[in-house]
Amino acid sequence: MTIIKESTGRTNVSDQPDAFIRNHQYNFIKEQALNLVTAHATANDAEVLSVLRDLSHEKVFALFPALTEEQKKVLRPLTAIKDSDAAEGFLAGLRPHLIPFPSVTTDNLKRLFPKAKRLKGPNLQALDFHELSYLAWQENTNRFLVAERNGRLQVVSGQFGASRKQGICMICHKHGSVGLFTAKTSASADSYVKHGQYICADESVCNSRLTTLERLERFLDRLER
Repeated sequence: MTIIKESTGRTNVSDQPDAFIRNHQYNFIKEQALNLVTAHATANDAEVLSVLRDLSHEKVFALFPALTEEQKKVLRPLTAIKDSDAAEGFLAGLRPHLIPFPSVTTDNLKRLFPKAKRLKGPNLQALDFHELSYLAWQENTNRFLVAERNGRLQVVSGQFGASRKQGICMICHKHGSVGLFTAKTSASADSYVKHGQYICADESVCNSRLTTLERLERFLDRLER
């Protein structure tokens, strides 16, 4: 297991006025939009639908501590969603406002994982960084993860065994195909402890289902000890 922290060099978000939504926040908003579609398809009570719209509005706005008026205008159409077409149009309108995961290069990744002498890195050209809350990839039996925390990149690596097991992922907390991620952490100057946690077999699926960073950060903190 390796943990290193490095500055992201990310352009300050305030310099990108149109971008204010992170991947996990987008996923949460999408979840609320789909809930409204389902509610309109199954409920006929206008009062119930009004309550659900208000709750969705409150939950989404609570994700952002200091919204500008322009940002509020971007999010307000959520409450008007009644069907899948409206939901798709609303979500498409959010795409220009997504904050991408910090840009990295293969050389960056090699510096972040200095013990991995033959590191190849992921196919960066094939990734949409707007859809990432963390970057992860597999090389042989090793899985590498890179996350951004407080303006810095934090990385972990360990053994990962994919399986046919269905379970709850420790990162996204959703049910699906998982595998056991195992890493060694230092218990003392001359001893190590192995930690094993089940995480999604497919990191892209995990990223698409993350609606909070709390469990991802807990996962990283546990391995840092």
